[in-house]
Amino acid sequence: MHYDDADTVHYRLRRQSRTPAWLALSWRALVALGLIGIALAVHWFDRDGLRQNSGAPVTFADILYFTMITVTTVGYGDIVPVTQQARMFDTFVVTPIRLFVWLIFLGTAYDFLLKGVWEKWRMSVIQRHLEGHVVVAGFGTSGSEAVSELVRRGADPGMIVVVDANAAALRTAEACGTTVMEGNATRNAALEAARIASARALIVSAGRDDTSILIVLTARRIAPDLPISVVIRSEDNEAIAHQAGATVVINPASFAGLLLAGSTHGPHIADYMADLAATGGRVALRERTVTADEVGKPLAGIATGLGHRIYRGHQDFGFWEPEAQRLEADDLIVEVVPRNAPTSAPTMDR
Repeated sequence: MHYDDADTVHYRLRRQSRTPAWLALSWRALVALGLIGIALAVHWFDRDGLRQNSGAPVTFADILYFTMITVTTVGYGDIVPVTQQARMFDTFVVTPIRLFVWLIFLGTAYDFLLKGVWEKWRMSVIQRHLEGHVVVAGFGTSGSEAVSELVRRGADPGMIVVVDANAAALRTAEACGTTVMEGNATRNAALEAARIASARALIVSAGRDDTSILIVLTARRIAPDLPISVVIRSEDNEAIAHQAGATVVINPASFAGLLLAGSTHGPHIADYMADLAATGGRVALRERTVTADEVGKPLAGIATGLGHRIYRGHQDFGFWEPEAQRLEADDLIVEVVPRNAPTSAPTMDR
């Protein structure tokens, strides 16, 4: 693996814990107090089984002192159990409570002092074996919307790796449950640390067209077959992004223009286009491979949805073209299906 800068060691994944620190600490404190409370209550109700060396009566303050000393240490011997019942309680109940309380204290120390070291090691292991994830380079408006849409479509946030140099953006991404990495996505080392070669897809939304195109060039050199989607703001740069190796080039202004222009040709065209694109729409576009029993049939004959287009090698054909009258093995079908339709054929995530 080739690295192109000396700061590669700083490219480390991190992921926010699902349990807030204050909640974990509160639960442990409550458990510890509950165990101490049990010992205190039994000692109080069985106070006749305790004696002070001084011979003075055992008061509640003495019980509280004896309980805390016994739970945290082995006691000082100034107050001792004298009955068989009291001794058995200290042996079989207070001793386990002491162990549990110490385990809670040690666990808390681990979480707040040692967990950072453990978490770094754990994330380094995840990083080395990361595969089938989606890398998002840039967590601005478009990048954050893409992540939200992926999660709404059922993606595991932990399998989304956000790469950004902005610490504030990474904190926002981390709060969404994604795995984040601070770094410059135009550098080979950053993308290699994000395991771009074993990723399922790359989404590029750097905010600037030149930066986004440079990220695409860098990623394409590392992963020649990786599906790459990039947001380009200027129409003049769309062809350059394709030449750089982008699989899909999206211009937000152009897409908005399509919706606006479509709305002038019919009141429902833009509504249907938005329905196809939105997670909450009634229908969805799905891309999948042709099944064995569909080979030889026309695109119009598929039973899983309404076929619109097929991709054969580097060519694409519409449903009206002669090539769509006979499906071939390894064809890719783009079809419209109901939003919650079951998947009966292998799909291709794009």
